[in-house]
Amino acid sequence: MLARLSIRDIVLIDRLDIDFAARLAVLTGETGAGKSILLDSFALALGGRGDQSLVRQGVEQGQVTAVFEVSKKHPARAILAANDIAAEDDLILRRVQFSDGRTRAFVNDQPVSVNVMKQLGSVLVEIHGQHDDRALVDAATHRSLLDAFGGLEADAAKVAALWEARRATEEAVETHRTNIERAQREAEWLRHAVDELRKLAPQPGEETALSTRRGVMMQSEKVAEDLRDAFNALAGPKSAVNGLSQVTRRLERRATQAPSLVEPSVKALEAALQALDEARGNLEQALRDADFDPVELENNEERLFALRAAARKYSVPVDDLAALARRYNDDIALIDAGEAKLKVLIAAAAKAKADFTVAADALSKARAKAAAKLDKAVNAELPPLKLERAKFTTEIVADPATAGANGIDRVEFWVQTNPGTKPGPMMKIASGGELARFLLALKVVLADRGSAPTLVFDEIDTGVGGAVADAIGMRLARLGRNVQVLAVTHAPQVAARADRHYVISKDALEKGKRVATRVIEVAEDRRREEIARMLAGAEITNEARAAAERLIKAAS
Repeated sequence: MLARLSIRDIVLIDRLDIDFAARLAVLTGETGAGKSILLDSFALALGGRGDQSLVRQGVEQGQVTAVFEVSKKHPARAILAANDIAAEDDLILRRVQFSDGRTRAFVNDQPVSVNVMKQLGSVLVEIHGQHDDRALVDAATHRSLLDAFGGLEADAAKVAALWEARRATEEAVETHRTNIERAQREAEWLRHAVDELRKLAPQPGEETALSTRRGVMMQSEKVAEDLRDAFNALAGPKSAVNGLSQVTRRLERRATQAPSLVEPSVKALEAALQALDEARGNLEQALRDADFDPVELENNEERLFALRAAARKYSVPVDDLAALARRYNDDIALIDAGEAKLKVLIAAAAKAKADFTVAADALSKARAKAAAKLDKAVNAELPPLKLERAKFTTEIVADPATAGANGIDRVEFWVQTNPGTKPGPMMKIASGGELARFLLALKVVLADRGSAPTLVFDEIDTGVGGAVADAIGMRLARLGRNVQVLAVTHAPQVAARADRHYVISKDALEKGKRVATRVIEVAEDRRREEIARMLAGAEITNEARAAAERLIKAAS
């Protein structure tokens, strides 16, 4: 629910902080006091359209901050998570309006797009008025509201899941059928390619290995003689290694006699002998590698040529030939076994379609029963609201041809304002005052099902009085037992039923040079005086005060 609304430098409001609570709260005041400014400011914080004219004259920017208390399972939490916004205990929406027309939006002090703010605002608050074009008058919401009223959310979710399953199986059939048709068109060429690649038997990394070996063999003839000379110098008859070994052993025997003279030389000689032995081993290996059969080089070059020719033919790198062979094999297998698999997929798709159809038909019938109960409940609320000649109906058109995730039903709330007139969509048929009262009746019946936690009603009592206004107040109070209700009203009968009462006024500032809108919560005595003003007008009489007292007592 809305816990606090803070406004800075918006039109006539310089500084305003209002704390709100649960149940029904009313906002009253004389015409022109600033009730519309207050609602426009609130709408700005909910993602409404910004306007530079909202900024108070003489300042560069204004801002509105709305603080909400939301439960852990509220849909707003999912929107926060989807947009990586820190989830605090309270949800704080802040909108800054600049005098040049720019706006900035913040959620929990994190910059966000206006679209994200609007998403949050739509699940936190519903604003209803004579000219409102959102909330219940949006036909797109009627199906979900009917499901909420009838307790059909789980059934609707099941139908949505079955639709997705049906769609997935049908896509699998089409994909498999397309693959089979493609493979069949290429069957002869595929079989030839598979046979050719099977005989070639390419291996991953083979080209690199062959190229490396080919390079070694081609260079080996040039270096082989030098390698043999080096080897003979180290290991042949004229090698100095044996002489060095003998000298080193003799010095080792003298080491005890003059260690400081002998040991450094011995260590150096031993290191040299070890290095020479390692060099001899490397030369032996190099000579073995350089010793190749000319036939091997020829075979190597033929293999490289064959691999590279195949790579050019099939337009893939040599290392991808093995994977290409496996894919072509799979295509051949698809041709050979594809029809059997296609039959299995078609059967699965048929079952998924049948399961969806059964569930969607059952949901459609359940919606029809829920619609009858909803119509009866709403129509029972209409006579006290001076709509006794009107009729509310839930229009359901079930068409399997338009099946989708929501089932087969198109749901829309219709009204007939007078007997003999043609019924039609509520938004098109009902006048401003009638529409507001239809919405109130609907909201009372739906209670907290499918509703935002905060409902705002903007002068829905316009043009009515007496018993009708009292009936509106009674229903707003009933609605306030389940959700937070804020009502801007001119009807004393409505104001008398409020749990909290706020008075909006304009105060003169700076010796009458400027005025500012003020909002104060009034206690019992001041509340009686305000309701008396609403009854009597400019001059409050004792009779008006007594009538106000009677209204308050009757409401309580």
